[in-house]
Amino acid sequence: MEKSYKELMPQINTFIFDVDGVLTNGIITITTNGELIRNMSVKDGYALKTAINLGYNICIISGGSNEGVRSRLEGLGIKDIYLGTHNKTIQLNDYLKKKNIKIENVLYMGDDIPDFPVMKEVGLPCCPKDAVPEIQDISLYISQKKGGNGCVRDVIEQVLKVQGKWDYQFDAKTD
Repeated sequence: MEKSYKELMPQINTFIFDVDGVLTNGIITITTNGELIRNMSVKDGYALKTAINLGYNICIISGGSNEGVRSRLEGLGIKDIYLGTHNKTIQLNDYLKKKNIKIENVLYMGDDIPDFPVMKEVGLPCCPKDAVPEIQDISLYISQKKGGNGCVRDVIEQVLKVQGKWDYQFDAKTD
């Protein structure tokens, strides 16, 4: 019998995300000078930063290669960012070997066909609400949030809550 996503969440120590369609809504605005503009949710950013501060591994594997995306993610403290990746499975395996991470401890969130092979490998495949049907079919968790609209926050928050780690920041003093 296959485990439910809630039963798999306690073993997660690594989050891997695609960019376009997951951290963004998948819409690219093209300016007259050819610049590609993407939007990201600050709520997703907060959750990513929280997970990093708690010691989780965060990795980005994307076929896109926008340096503005890299800059934003580095600003959140993400060090393992792989852009322009054509074979995500090779990148995944290299990352896991480099960090000595077991595949069953990995949550991967993707939204489209290039994510399919990676999602078949990881312990907890997830997707946003607006992922393509093939990705939804293999996802053990489908966020009720769309890509770029809080799906990353949703899945990180759920894992941290299951592991009893979400409430830590509410104890901190605020200005």
